[in-house]
Amino acid sequence: MALLETVDLTVRYGGLAANDRVTMSVSPGQLVGLIGPNGAGKTTFIDAITGFTGVSSGTITFDGEEIKDLSADQRAQRGLTRTFQSLELFEDLTVRDNLLVAAERPKWYSFLVDLVRPSRSRSAWAGQVDRALDALELQPYADRLPSDLSHGQRKLIGVARALAAAPKLLLLDEPAAGLDTAESQKLGVHLRQFLDGGTSIFLIDHDMGLVLNVCDYIYVLDFGKVIAEGTPAEIRRDPAVIGAYLGETAGEAQAKEGTTLAAVLHHDEGAELAVNPDAALPIDADADPPDGAPSAVLAGADQRELTEERATDV
Repeated sequence: MALLETVDLTVRYGGLAANDRVTMSVSPGQLVGLIGPNGAGKTTFIDAITGFTGVSSGTITFDGEEIKDLSADQRAQRGLTRTFQSLELFEDLTVRDNLLVAAERPKWYSFLVDLVRPSRSRSAWAGQVDRALDALELQPYADRLPSDLSHGQRKLIGVARALAAAPKLLLLDEPAAGLDTAESQKLGVHLRQFLDGGTSIFLIDHDMGLVLNVCDYIYVLDFGKVIAEGTPAEIRRDPAVIGAYLGETAGEAQAKEGTTLAAVLHHDEGAELAVNPDAALPIDADADPPDGAPSAVLAGADQRELTEERATDV
């Protein structure tokens, strides 16, 4: 049985169908990707699943329960957790306390208990917080403020905060945005490790090197409709996907770039860093890293970061 399933999910804003009869599913222990051009309706889909926007028609079933009429907090309590494109970290709290906010599940009487036992909540959820910090290698920064850390580390805090809630399904909305290719591939390694801890993942991202290397199954959305679905190898060869999103040059180049970094990481850090073994991409893990590959990749990443900074300044 699927952990999450949508059937003919439609979200309309006036006469515009942001999602048009979208049918998708995520099985337990699976990492599923969703890709598509800007404006395709990807974030709207996550908003609909998690209760942040209304559904015009269709069904949403999570863990065997129809959740379309539940509020966002009720869905979160059932184990459906998400991240947002904007980080929205608590800048005046330490990294550990940022995660503690997400991990704690307060009751109406919790503030009364805290008056008597003010340290109760911290000790009760310490295990979940430490596991999330360990999973993303953030323990060295646990007692620092987010404002003291790099953008890449701050992005990892956002993922760790969602993971600290111990979700059944973690929905990630562009977690690799702003990361260079090496950071993105390391994030992919962490995502595959989350599956071993019992958390399934639904990933939205524009980084083809990440998505094609870590996902078990991928859906492609364009103009609010699913135009393709399949394994990473099938998506990479699909003519409709190439025409609508990947393109013959830029998208394929990014996918190959991510494949190269995956091979480099594997070569440098051992077999445990291998990403999705079923991705069917041409990764020669035993080969020496190509001369200059990391620097070339990072140069491209720096250019992307510069472009994003200019866009933000505008």
